[in-house]
Amino acid sequence: MDFLHFGSKEKRQSSSGHSTPKHKGSPRMAPTKAARFEIVMESPPCVFYGGINSSGALFSGQLRLIVTEAEVRLMSLCMDLKGNTATKKPVAKDCPDCVNKTTGINSWNFITEHTTYPRGTHQLPFSYLLPGHLPATTHSSLANIDYTLEVKALTTLADTITYNYPLRIQRALQPSPEKQSVRIFPPTNLAIYVIHAQIIHPIGSFLVQFRMNGVVTRDRDTQIRWRLRRLDWHIDEHTRNVSPACPKHAHKVGGEGKGQQHEDVRTIGTDSLKKGWKTDFDAVGGGQIEMEFPASILANSNPACDVDSPTGLVVTHSLIVEVIVAEEHAKSTNAKHTVPTGCARVLRTQFKVVVTERCGMGVSWDEEIPPTYEDVPISPPGYKTTVTDYQGEELPVPPEEELEHMGIRD
Repeated sequence: MDFLHFGSKEKRQSSSGHSTPKHKGSPRMAPTKAARFEIVMESPPCVFYGGINSSGALFSGQLRLIVTEAEVRLMSLCMDLKGNTATKKPVAKDCPDCVNKTTGINSWNFITEHTTYPRGTHQLPFSYLLPGHLPATTHSSLANIDYTLEVKALTTLADTITYNYPLRIQRALQPSPEKQSVRIFPPTNLAIYVIHAQIIHPIGSFLVQFRMNGVVTRDRDTQIRWRLRRLDWHIDEHTRNVSPACPKHAHKVGGEGKGQQHEDVRTIGTDSLKKGWKTDFDAVGGGQIEMEFPASILANSNPACDVDSPTGLVVTHSLIVEVIVAEEHAKSTNAKHTVPTGCARVLRTQFKVVVTERCGMGVSWDEEIPPTYEDVPISPPGYKTTVTDYQGEELPVPPEEELEHMGIRD
């Protein structure tokens, strides 16, 4: 009844004309600027090859000023390269000064006096050598590090034209030899040998060689065996960040220059294996179990490469291998017949790995430049060009018949 009554009431109101229709206002158009900016990069991607001692990365490009009106007169035109660190767990949640910390790296002043630009596109070149100690662009679970080219122009009509261009900086380490690690688990005789890559990449897989020795302990009449039941591996990303406090909220952390430390651990790759290994209880040295398996980072995990920033952000990675072994008892005379003892152990070992971008065929900028005049080596000795007359005996002249036969004379 209520629904019918409500519908009839609405119908009476609409028919009586008491309800006033709502007119939507026309959308407001944003004021057009007399000009706009674009940035076109001409150099390869900014990649630091090596650690903090890298020679840096050289980048260059064109700042395009596109004038849409008849002309535009600029009082100033500058561009700044800034690095920003944004923490996701600030001291004060709603304070922008606690969230963001911006550092100026370089600036360009393209004009020093009032300049008039007619309609069209005007190109302003720029270049800069990025220092190799800068942290790479990082998006982690606790903080982000980004770089931006900020363009700002002021017209004579007091109109401000701005433009921001995100600049991505990467770091790539050269591949290193594989690392062999040994872990011993007393009071048993079990020892795990692992060979793995020290440097891994967000995309692609790497092989891990696993071997466990000492799986058999022999007495006079009996022997104790350790049988592998399951192997689990996972790659963990460890993030640590110090959230600084602004002067306004410094009292929350005990004074200026201090901050709150946060830590986070998340798994970016994992797998569980229940088969695929080879067991040899008769091998020399107490038997052995060996296998080889591929490991990789999940594609949808959005991993962050290793970084150690002066702002307090540290990202590291580790490869963790866990095995579950079960104890069995057997007689030496009949080793094929085993009896489980009900005892099991979980063996866990951890190895440090470094996640970095692939370097590919790229080389550092200082290795691409042509050699200077001082670097050109000494050229080989030249040939002697002096011509002298023959001083030996007179050469015999062959008869005319031989010359005609050789085609020298017609």
